Amino acid sequence: MIVGDGPRLAGSCVGILAGGGPLPGQVARTVERLGRRVFIVGFQDFAEPGVVEPWPHRYIRLAAAGEILSCLRAEGCRDLVLIGPVRRPSFSDLRPDAAGVRIMGRIGRALFSGDDGLLAAIVRVLAEEGFVIHGAHEFLSGSVGRSGVLGRIQPDSGALADIRRGQDVVEAIGRLDIGQGCVVQDGLVLAVEAMEGTDRMLLRAGECRQPGRPGGVLVKMLKPGQDLRADLPTIGSDTVRRAAEVGLRGIAFQAGATLMIDSAACVAAADETGLFLMGINEGAVGVPTGRTGE
Repeated sequence: MIVGDGPRLAGSCVGILAGGGPLPGQVARTVERLGRRVFIVGFQDFAEPGVVEPWPHRYIRLAAAGEILSCLRAEGCRDLVLIGPVRRPSFSDLRPDAAGVRIMGRIGRALFSGDDGLLAAIVRVLAEEGFVIHGAHEFLSGSVGRSGVLGRIQPDSGALADIRRGQDVVEAIGRLDIGQGCVVQDGLVLAVEAMEGTDRMLLRAGECRQPGRPGGVLVKMLKPGQDLRADLPTIGSDTVRRAAEVGLRGIAFQAGATLMIDSAACVAAADETGLFLMGINEGAVGVPTGRTGE
């Protein structure tokens, strides 16, 4: 998280490797407030123009590693932030450039592992190339979810039991580098998150929802041993509304390790839809202690 004047930066320009969503823009604004220049490499077909284009930027294919590295060096970017979702392309669609082929060789078997293994390998290779990699949470400390119940709705004892069950499930699938989330209803695991992402997992959970029982709970957590510099669990008000649409009754996320896209909007959406929103600590889930603020 930001301490004092912010993250300790090695150079004058911060490069943002941007996937989809609004978070790359939020990081860029924070970088500018720190008095640093920002340059965004937007991954082609993933980065959103309305987010990227207010800043100096260039769109580059995900597998064009040589072009990406040359661009960052030409802009004087030594500090890098990886932020925003990117769907993993099929191997046949990668079409790497010459440097991309060499980097893929250095990444090795991690190309075929889960997202955390692949991202950790990418972070390692970028560090070997002389860049300093920062986690988005270092710039977005105000967007890191806090511990406790946010909003008006309180989880009951049944929901807390589902959260504990969900923690065990996410830890298990996380150790296998499968995903960061699951949905549990009355002790029954309705869905686990894999490469399809949270939104599609929620749709599957809605299809499997058990009638006549309280709605399920979405649990989002880090994978055990996950590198915090890439792919932190993220929720936004859209996540809250989709959870409500499929009949869930609440969302639990790992406090201090989850990015919230506009936390006030998340809390407002939870209050409006009647869902609880709760930051949990790694380990046991206690009895809710009341609203912690917005």
